[in-house]
Formats: sequence, C-alpha cells, structure tokens
Amino acid sequence: MDAVSSKRILIVEDEKDVVDLLTLNLRKAGGFVVSTATDGAAGLAKAREEKPDFIILDLMLPKMPGLEVCKILKTDPATRHIPILMLTARAEEVDRIVGLEFGADDYVTKPFSPREVILRIKAILRRGSAEESDDRLSAGPISIDPARHRVSVNGKPVELTSLEFKLLRTLMQRRGRVQERDRLLNEVWGYESVIDTRTVDTHVRRLREKLGKAGDIVETVRGFGYRLREK
Repeated sequence: MDAVSSKRILIVEDEKDVVDLLTLNLRKAGGFVVSTATDGAAGLAKAREEKPDFIILDLMLPKMPGLEVCKILKTDPATRHIPILMLTARAEEVDRIVGLEFGADDYVTKPFSPREVILRIKAILRRGSAEESDDRLSAGPISIDPARHRVSVNGKPVELTSLEFKLLRTLMQRRGRVQERDRLLNEVWGYESVIDTRTVDTHVRRLREKLGKAGDIVETVRGFGYRLREK
C-alpha cells in the first residue's frame, strides 16, 4: 500500500463542481479520506478541529479569503506543519508569490488535472514523511529537529513556515556545497512546481531575517544559488 494512502485531506473550496471532482479522484485514485468546507471561516475552524494531514485551499473564498486562512494556519504552532496546496482561477504571479510567502507549499491554477493534483499531494506528503525519520542537524548556533519540526538558534526557538523549514533543512544537509535555485525549487517545492526561481530568493531573505544574526550563515553565490557556510 502507498505510504500516503488513507491520509486525511481537507478541501476548502466554494465551487461544488471542483469539490466533487477533487473528492471523487482523491478517494478513488489516491485512497485519501476527504472532508470539505465551503467558506474560509468554516475551513479554518475545521482545520483547527480535525488537524488533517493535508489541506487544499482555494484562494478566493466567501467569509474569509484563502490567503488569510493560510496565514493564520501557518502562524499557529498547532497547525503550521500541515501542508497547504493553494487552488485558484487567478494565474497572476503575484498571487503565487504572496501565497507561498504566507507558507503555502504549492500552487495549482484552474483548470487543473486531478492526476497532477494527486501527484503533487503525494510528493509533498512523502517529503514530510522523510523529514520525520531524519536525525537532528546543526550548523553553528542553528539546530534542527526534523521529527518535531523545530528550529532553534542558540537554544532559542525560531518559528518557521513549513517551506522555510524545508529550505533550511536542505541547505544544512548539504553544508558547504552550492545549491542551484532550480534544484532547491525542485526539492523544496516539489515535483513540477509552477513557482518562479525568484520565489527561492524571497524565501531565503525571509529565512535570514528570522534567523537573525545567524542568518549570515546562508551565503549567496552569485549566478548560481545559495550555500550554507562551512564555518
């Protein structure tokens, strides 16, 4: 059986046709357990109550916008670990970037292929499972506990979104080696991500800010990408 089968997915979407399409395919092809909400406020409440393994979240929702729901969930210690796939009919790059800056793990534009959505969900869930089995990592004053999804600097906890956590973890695992933007985009954001490489730069900037003085350990290698300093 697939390692991600029977995972619980919450769909927050106000278009019935989209909900029905996703629910049918997720249950039939993905083997997932599906629950739904048709507005942002209900989706936020259900996410907090059920704490699903994954959330599919529409951008434009009644009562509360999807971006606001995403931001709240990703800043709450009880829910920030839950992966979120943003879903929208709007294809503007600014929407993708804002959604990802708020902590969304990936972004799909309507109309979409249900098969592609399932592939992306499985890829994100498998990455999460791999992280849980990893040992602790450290670099200078920075420490990561993948199993508990915790980061600390000089022993003090640092709150990161799931994407920032994955980015830091990837850099720490390859300390001293240059990581190209395309490679980081593929490994951190996942299979066939629609995100522009400039989004990597945005997340590195935010990561450095949250790490404070310790953020200097993330070095920019012009024309290539980023590297975690050896010392």
